[in-house]
Parts: sequence; C-alpha cells; structure tokens
Amino acid sequence: MNHDQTLAGSTPLPLSRRLGPYTAVVVAGVLARLSPRRLRAVLTLLRRGAAPADHSRALWAREAVTAVSTRCAGRYCLQRSIATAVLCRLTGTWPTWCTGVRTAPTAAHAWVEAEGRAVGEPPDTAAYHVLLAVPPMPSPR
Repeated sequence: MNHDQTLAGSTPLPLSRRLGPYTAVVVAGVLARLSPRRLRAVLTLLRRGAAPADHSRALWAREAVTAVSTRCAGRYCLQRSIATAVLCRLTGTWPTWCTGVRTAPTAAHAWVEAEGRAVGEPPDTAAYHVLLAVPPMPSPR
C-alpha cells in the first residue's frame, strides 16, 4: 500500500506509556502478513465486545503508534492502521478499520475512521474507495 505521507513530528511517549503502543505495533506487524480474508476475520474477532471509538481516542492511538514506530510513522499504512485499531481495542474501543484504492494516480491505502471521518489522515483520503472495512459491532437492540 502506498500513500504519500511524511513522518509526523510526534512527541515522545514516557517509558511507562510505551508498552501498549509497542504491543500493538508488534501484533500489527504479524497481522499485516495475513491474507486479506484472514486479516478481516481476525480483526472481526478482535472488535467483539468493544465500544465504538470516538475520534479523539482513535487519534490518540494513532499518535501513540507513530510515536513508538518510525515504520508506522512513515509509509507503512497497513501496519499503522492495524496497530491503531489494536491499541484502541486494548483500551476497550474499536474504530472502523478500512482499506481502499484510488485511481489517478493508482494507489492503495489503509486507515481508520471514527465518528464517520478518517483519523489523522490527509484530506485526499476521501478519494479512496473502501474495499474492506471492519466497523465496530452494532449495539444490541
């Protein structure tokens, strides 16, 4: 997947707050190697029992992930988006995890959304057509 993005200038996390983001990045590195079908199945299992993430919680998770991983802060959008979703899940919430493509120029991208908008992504993310999405589980009625 590629999406033009520069390394974000992030504030370093205190040592005591790095365990969750590091764990999420490592888990995401493993999950990013799965086939799309299996990745979707695993993420669908992970979202169970989680409340929908609000935009501020998802943004916090994304910033924490990019603060501990230069790979996630750079062009590795798949690992970054998975790590963001996993870190949200570690706090009891789940954003909508998305992958999609665009044309002109052709590119693929992965990101998370919360409250109906992309989290920490440039405005051109709206040009991507979602191919796979794992939203929060619907509330029981």
